[in-house]
Amino acid sequence: MMKFRFRRQSADPQREKLKQELFAFHKTVEHGFPNQPSALAFDPELRIMAIGTRSGAVKIYGAPGVEFTGLHRDTATVTQMHFLPGQGRLLTLLDDSSLHLWEIIHHNGCAHLEEGLSFQPPSRPSFDNASAPASLTRVTVVLLVAGSIVALGTESGSIFFLDVATLTLLEGQTLSPDEVLRSVPDDYRCGKALGPVESLQGHLQDPTKILIGYSRGLLVIWSQATQRVDHIFLGNQQLESLCWGRGGSTVISSHSDGSYAIWSTDTGSPPKLQPTVVTTPYGPFPCKAINKILWRSWETGDHFIIFSGGMPRASYGDRHCVSVLRAETLVTLDFTSRVIDFFTVHSTQPEDEFDNPQALAVLLEEELVVLDLQTPGWPAVPAPYLAPLHSSAITCSAHVANVPSKLWARIVSAGERQSPQPASSALSWPITGGRNLAQEPSQRGLLLTGHEDGTVRRFWDASGVALRPLYKLSTAGLFQTDCEHADSLAQAVEDDWPPFRKVGCFDPYSDDPRLGIQKVALCKYTAQMVVAGTAGQVLVLELSDTPAEQAVSVASVDLLQDREGFTWKGHERLSPHTGVLPWPAGFQPRMLVQCLPPAAVTAVTLHAEWSLVAFGTSHGFGLFDYQRKSPVLARCTLHPNDSLAMEGPLSRVKSLKKSLRQSFRRIRKSRVSGKKRATTANSKLQEANAQLAEQTCPHDVEMTPVQRRIEPRSADDSLSGVVRCLYFADTFLRDATHHGPTMWAGTNSGSVFAYALEVPAATAGGEKRSEQAVEAVLGKEVQLMHRAPVVAIAVLDGRGRPLPEPYEASRDLAQAPDMQGGHAVLIASEEQFKVFTLPKVSAKTKFKLTAHEGCRVRKVALATFASVISEDYAETCLACLTNLGDVHVFSVPGLRPQVHYSCIRKEDISGIASCVFTRHGQGFYLISPSEFERFSLSARNITEPLCSLDISCPRNATQPSHRPQESPKLSQANGTRNITLAPESCEGSPNSIHSKRADITELPEATLSPVSIDSATSGDTTLDTTGDVTVEYVKDFLGSPEDSEKNLRNLEADEARAYTLLIK
Repeated sequence: MMKFRFRRQSADPQREKLKQELFAFHKTVEHGFPNQPSALAFDPELRIMAIGTRSGAVKIYGAPGVEFTGLHRDTATVTQMHFLPGQGRLLTLLDDSSLHLWEIIHHNGCAHLEEGLSFQPPSRPSFDNASAPASLTRVTVVLLVAGSIVALGTESGSIFFLDVATLTLLEGQTLSPDEVLRSVPDDYRCGKALGPVESLQGHLQDPTKILIGYSRGLLVIWSQATQRVDHIFLGNQQLESLCWGRGGSTVISSHSDGSYAIWSTDTGSPPKLQPTVVTTPYGPFPCKAINKILWRSWETGDHFIIFSGGMPRASYGDRHCVSVLRAETLVTLDFTSRVIDFFTVHSTQPEDEFDNPQALAVLLEEELVVLDLQTPGWPAVPAPYLAPLHSSAITCSAHVANVPSKLWARIVSAGERQSPQPASSALSWPITGGRNLAQEPSQRGLLLTGHEDGTVRRFWDASGVALRPLYKLSTAGLFQTDCEHADSLAQAVEDDWPPFRKVGCFDPYSDDPRLGIQKVALCKYTAQMVVAGTAGQVLVLELSDTPAEQAVSVASVDLLQDREGFTWKGHERLSPHTGVLPWPAGFQPRMLVQCLPPAAVTAVTLHAEWSLVAFGTSHGFGLFDYQRKSPVLARCTLHPNDSLAMEGPLSRVKSLKKSLRQSFRRIRKSRVSGKKRATTANSKLQEANAQLAEQTCPHDVEMTPVQRRIEPRSADDSLSGVVRCLYFADTFLRDATHHGPTMWAGTNSGSVFAYALEVPAATAGGEKRSEQAVEAVLGKEVQLMHRAPVVAIAVLDGRGRPLPEPYEASRDLAQAPDMQGGHAVLIASEEQFKVFTLPKVSAKTKFKLTAHEGCRVRKVALATFASVISEDYAETCLACLTNLGDVHVFSVPGLRPQVHYSCIRKEDISGIASCVFTRHGQGFYLISPSEFERFSLSARNITEPLCSLDISCPRNATQPSHRPQESPKLSQANGTRNITLAPESCEGSPNSIHSKRADITELPEATLSPVSIDSATSGDTTLDTTGDVTVEYVKDFLGSPEDSEKNLRNLEADEARAYTLLIK
């Protein structure tokens, strides 16, 4: 007899209302440096800067916290950008020669960026139409003339003029190359074309005059008022760029042979054949082209000449340089990435006689560098934002919430000592436009990023919109590397000419791949930290306010436990420096634990109150007492068939082929076994099912969805012994009356090990703690049925709440856990969530995510969601990210689905692997190697730009009333474009609360921070963009053609629905 389970169709209206008060999905801000920048602009009146990218993104920056983001409708490269000074409007040119006008619009007291007008050049004229106008299909340069006209230089040599207010062509004002050639001597024409327009420059004091430079080398000063040529300079060298001196009496041109020329513009003079000065700065050998040149006057009488390129082609042709020349002083700024553009911050008032540049801003492909030109030596100005997250490739990250103010001040102080400002430099960050309207955050949040070169590159201030660097920690100085001697030799043979000066912090090269950081954990109450690396190194550090000279204790832990038949074929472990070493103020190493074999650390957790650190690799896990400097426990988790775990990371290609081959064999085997089954019983069963399907069910009930069949994973799968998570908890493990310290470990094969720990109680002086050793006894061992990898473990108290972090309860910083009722343990695997009672470890409740949704869990965290209506009401829920990029929220401990959102594209494997949840319903993930996307699942805790800009209203400003009004939310430049403002219930019925959300998002709420349930110390979630991309990630995208067609139809339907909402 077949049984049916029914449930009520209608949802509880009170619960649905409460969901709207607790949950809402927003993508709020993009932290970091824009990926693949392609254009730069600066408004000297508003003091704001714009950066365009190859993906069509437009980002405007002002003072810290003042950010605007827009995205062109078409994915095209932004080639040029120009501000309309003082108007808050920006003109962008794309590589398809289309022009777009952006405006900063104020809405409900806050400003946001909108695209107003666009101009698409007409198509190329046909051969039959001889009377057609000159071609405008390829625009090479743009110039704003008198603030109301746009001049477009083209590849054909013609110059067109547009009205800024409407972006329409002005008829009868096109300047053709034939008209210019009439003013050129006959011997200069000689049948050669002038070539494309390479540069257009405006006169500061007379906006009607335009300096035109053609590729052939001809320079022309054109008067827009009289419509005639005023001056002609007959250059013969291929032109690269132009610059007009402040008074207009000097013109500077740079050329393709690495030279620059200075021309004089005397009134009434005939066409000039030779410039006043011609200089090849790095000659006489052949040099590369000078791509851009600036001439800035100084009140002392000398000048700044700033140019990019021009290096000797044979010796330094591969260098990325910007040269700064003043009088007899020449400095060659040597960067590690390509120069995109640069500008100077100087006086632009017409009544001022000199430029007096204050700063030089250089946009590179991987970072932004600002130099102080007023201070001798021209030092770099620290950037409050736009610091390159990827100065070395990011390998892991973690978030620490609610950092105590004392620890925050100590970290900031240590960071200031690392990069002291010169005493004579009074220049602060020069880009200061706009006002940040967001309130000062009441709680501080730290974002830690580990990198490939062995550094926790930055401790980032993640409390607000601007991701500000605070402190940098490097672990490379503790180890001996092969590149130390080579670096010293390279510095010794460096020539004195050109006078190179290394600038910037982007360094994509790693001395030794074994130095890479894999996991990070921080205890915010004791300022103790654990950093784990690629070669099995686990480093315990402690924050110190003073420099010190001390030796670092070293210990080894053999995770194989002398198991026979296993031979490590990977890299060797790192050799530490011996003896006393100097350490600057900041985090200083106290203990180094090296795992054997030296495989990459896959999990780590710290309990500072017990002075214990637990770590795991692909071979097993260990427990170490860093106060007594002695190991407590070592457990091997290898399966007899785990030979792949002994080969190291260099054999991943071979393992991928082997895993794919095994997958196809299982698929083929299941198909063959299905065909061999008896068909008689199946046919009878199908007939019975068809008869039951014809019967109508009651209208007020609904049948539960059919669960997908999940095949159990084989016990001998490769890398089944990888330790995925570690967790400390004070709970009931031996019996229901006595609680004590425990350690939990979850593996890739679905095994969970729970150890009871005997930790001696520490006295005030700590003598008793040092005398007695910590003991660990195996209390429970759980094997999940489907052998799915265990992603996270958390213990819930008698009220169903997660246990507090170390020192929180003892120092009255959090509510003490309920030790009277029964505890429970939540085990999250890749396929399901399950709650077991303690100490019996019997199943209490579960939710099969893979069976219901057809996806796998990738990241899990417990988060607190506060109500947007009542400050006193909050719920602790389980947030998870799947391999499809969806975020699901479940109640705890009932595991009832609450909401789910589409967050990351499922094809973005790196973004899914890098996701970090916060403690209060926010999250981060990488949308590019240099950018974190910040999102919020909470209706209350939202971190987004709230800013305004004081702009002057021009007379012919375009009004936004004829365009559809957009939400003040940011358009996502590199992430998912769609922004869900209202949550969806799990039954699929959307909750329409758009009007209510608009009011909620205007509130400047304080930023709160993250806690992952696989770490009981700092509440951080770590990522490893290399180690977490396993074969299972690749399997997720090997779908059938039917699945691909279905996904394509769903994507087209979503796009059509989005356009429909926009039109409404």
